[in-house]
Amino acid sequence: MSRAATAGLATLLTLLTPAGTWDAARAEERQPLYYQDPSGKPDYSPGPKKDAQGRDYVPVYEDTGASPAPTNAPAPLAPAGERKILYYRNPMGLPDTSPVPKKDTMGMDYIPVYADEGATSVPGTVAISPERIQMLGVRTETAARRSMAHTVRAVGTVAADERRIGVVNPKFEGWIEKLLVNTTGQLVRRSEPLLEVYSPDLVLAQREYLVARSASAEMAHADPMARDNARAIADAALARLKNWDISADQLARLQRTGSATRTLTLRAPIAGVVMDKQALEGLHFSAGDMLYRIVDLSSVWLLADVYEQDLAQIRPGQSATITVPAYPGRVFEGRVAFVYPTVNAQTRTAKVRIEVPNPDLLLKTDMYATVEIAAPAGSTPILAVPDSAVLDTGTRQTVLIDRGEGRYEPRAVKLGARAGGYAAVLDGVREGEKVVTGANFLIDAESNLRAALQAFTAPEGKSP
Repeated sequence: MSRAATAGLATLLTLLTPAGTWDAARAEERQPLYYQDPSGKPDYSPGPKKDAQGRDYVPVYEDTGASPAPTNAPAPLAPAGERKILYYRNPMGLPDTSPVPKKDTMGMDYIPVYADEGATSVPGTVAISPERIQMLGVRTETAARRSMAHTVRAVGTVAADERRIGVVNPKFEGWIEKLLVNTTGQLVRRSEPLLEVYSPDLVLAQREYLVARSASAEMAHADPMARDNARAIADAALARLKNWDISADQLARLQRTGSATRTLTLRAPIAGVVMDKQALEGLHFSAGDMLYRIVDLSSVWLLADVYEQDLAQIRPGQSATITVPAYPGRVFEGRVAFVYPTVNAQTRTAKVRIEVPNPDLLLKTDMYATVEIAAPAGSTPILAVPDSAVLDTGTRQTVLIDRGEGRYEPRAVKLGARAGGYAAVLDGVREGEKVVTGANFLIDAESNLRAALQAFTAPEGKSP
């Protein structure tokens, strides 16, 4: 007996009552899944049909053993007003479909695929029901123009401002008679007395000036040439003392009293902290010996090591925030002042100098610090989408566009700089379009799965 005859006989038997009578009401209630060629050929139809010889196609019902059915069998006809089911797909994503409800080997129901889910005008677009959108937790955000700033993070050390360093190194030979500032780390004011020194050269220079000044005064009534020569000698003697960095008040006292002093006082050239002190009482020093090094720490430098791939984004004038382990939670503000012209061959980093105000002297030299530099990606706002909206395969970047009514279109995009959790879009998305930022991986997987299933499913109404 042929397969079609067997199926017809089974159908007839199911419509008979236990008493052997025909149950017409039951026959009308049952709806066939599809119709099969009466010769048993793998040719199917979703509705009643006749073959070339005028024979009716045989209806196949769910309870006649028709499952599993061939993959090219049509889907059953849906009543008016109901969504038409194209087929049922494997719940585990395997390339296996069924025209009728079915369970897999683990007892999981196959998932229905409706006709209106595949009816999209753009290839690759996937349609999802509102219930599934809510279940997946789909979130969207509008693509808009925004000012983007990339944060460059680096580490560095605190250093003294080289322009705020002063040293005390006499230009004459002598001995230290008395120390007035005698501890390293002591704060000093500008022109504050540091030490008193004795120098035979200084005493001689003072006496020379006094003699020249006295001779100039005695020649007030002499001929003009002699008077001018005497005045020039006195001025030269005074200039010699000035060139030795004798303070103006000591020179004024010398001119006022007219007597040379045995010792003279050396003063601080700048206000700051005594960072180095070589001076000791009774110490003999030569011209050029450094006795003090004073550093003004009210403003310091942070020398940050920035990787070379980030150097193109660093510009003088950019703001920076600095944190140091010594003061947890405390943030210091600075500004990029200079990018050094060399790169370390071992670390592939370059020094970036950041000027940081330090009025409370909390930042110490050689402190370790971390820095974040705000580097704008462009001078004008640029179209951007959230980073979470981008599906990146490494060679291609894609976003899902929300086209409304549960339809989502995958679209390839060309991206630019990334900053602050956003990616600049150079091509592929228009301003105002909504992109999926949440559950986009699940929607993308759904789209790829449907594309694969369509490749495995033969066109409706055709035999393989």
